[in-house]
Amino acid sequence: MTVDDSGSGTGADGRVDPHAADPGEDPLALRLEGLILGAERRYTPFQAARSAGVSMELASRFWRAMGFADIGQAKALTEADVLALRRLAGLVEAGLLSEAMAVQVARSTGQTTARLAEWQIDSFLEGLTEPPEPGMTRTEVTYPIIELLLPELEEFLVYVWRRQLAASAGRVIQAADDEEMVDRRLAVGFADLVGFTRLTRRMEEEELGELVEAFETTAADLVAARGGRLIKTLGDEVLYAADDAGVAAEIALRLIETMAGDETMPELRVGIAFGTVTTRMGDVFGTTVNLASRLTSIAPRDAVLVDSAFAEELIRTGEAPASEAEAAEAAAAAEKEGEEAPVYRFGLQPMWQRPVRGLGVVEPWLLTRRASGGGE
Repeated sequence: MTVDDSGSGTGADGRVDPHAADPGEDPLALRLEGLILGAERRYTPFQAARSAGVSMELASRFWRAMGFADIGQAKALTEADVLALRRLAGLVEAGLLSEAMAVQVARSTGQTTARLAEWQIDSFLEGLTEPPEPGMTRTEVTYPIIELLLPELEEFLVYVWRRQLAASAGRVIQAADDEEMVDRRLAVGFADLVGFTRLTRRMEEEELGELVEAFETTAADLVAARGGRLIKTLGDEVLYAADDAGVAAEIALRLIETMAGDETMPELRVGIAFGTVTTRMGDVFGTTVNLASRLTSIAPRDAVLVDSAFAEELIRTGEAPASEAEAAEAAAAAEKEGEEAPVYRFGLQPMWQRPVRGLGVVEPWLLTRRASGGGE
């Protein structure tokens, strides 16, 4: 939203902005924009800021935070743009959000929905092989498709967002104190496809894309079904988190077992660490995250490595014995007393201590599933 007093549609550096409204702009693109936005272009950035009652500087910060390019002083904004600016500024004026937090709201929403919108458009058009009428181009077919899907997708988006907001709010309410809401103790896991770089040189782009999509879909479904949270996917790598160490362990082993049963998928390795994690804009940061990543890089193929804190948490909660000798002693003692022996879901095998770059010496443990614990 850079101001340009000339009104020529150029940026602050004098170059022509390709995103600015242009008399020669594609009529179909304008029709499509009008359909999606539900409003006509009426305002320049300056006019929109003035109508919303905010400074041009703040309006530009919000606009850029949402991920939109500067448009000079082209008349390209709608009544909805004005309303969005007014709402964000109103939250700041009411003291409900600081200005910095309002910008973060704009940025997080923009980043999330940008990826969603790109994926939806690519997916809808990619699956379209035959136009409904002879001679129609894929671009022309876009309009009727979006016209049909827009209201349904909009309602579904709001539904999912409310569901996610309710789940996130519930986790915050369960936090022990205010500090735990920001710096929380979580189990963080990385799952990484082995030999992915080599695959990129051998496989066609379409095949590689299908493999990555299958991996991400499988991982996302498993993480969600077992009670974890998918933080992000990075092509050949998935980052997830869980409040409970047992949940994180079950997810890791399920991932290994599922991928091993699919001949089309490469081998997998997983690293998990447990500790304090800083959460910000849906992402996680800190030493615990870094440690989980390092453990993944040294994990054997089709295996799960965990740090000592994670192992201690499994032992503390009774999910795993401290050693097989301890498990045997507990079983013998229970049998002698005529009681049921403890049932451990997971096994832990200490590995050699080793230095890890940037984190000092760590003591990794190999996580396995005990036959007596079994899966569902």
